[in-house]
Amino acid sequence: MTIQWHLTTRPTADVLQVAGYLGDDAVTRFTGAVGWAVARGDGPLLLDLTHLKGWSPAGHEALTLAARHLAEQQRPLELVALSRAAAELAADCQVPLHPDLTTALAAHGPRRDAAAPGPAEGPVWHTSEWPEDPPER
Repeated sequence: MTIQWHLTTRPTADVLQVAGYLGDDAVTRFTGAVGWAVARGDGPLLLDLTHLKGWSPAGHEALTLAARHLAEQQRPLELVALSRAAAELAADCQVPLHPDLTTALAAHGPRRDAAAPGPAEGPVWHTSEWPEDPPER
């Protein structure tokens, strides 16, 4: 099994959602998704792991390397997940952890409403098998 990813750029923070299992066979795809996010955004990156079923040791290393890569690019990384493994990962990487995406987005200021100039969300990219509504965990 591999992962699926979905990137949404926003004025206050970009969101990279990942679904599936981040095992050895998915590390390259995950690294590519992070590279895609780095190339298309410039603010904080919220890495939403709430739809991720887990990760292998190689997946853990890929997540850690992503945090380092973003730090080198002067882009903060923040994790979105509610699990013991995510809390340990956030501590290892020394990045903020949010329990859900709503809380993470709220930490970056109010969302623009429809009457405000400019879009609330920017372009969206995702893998071809990203579900329209990912399953809740």
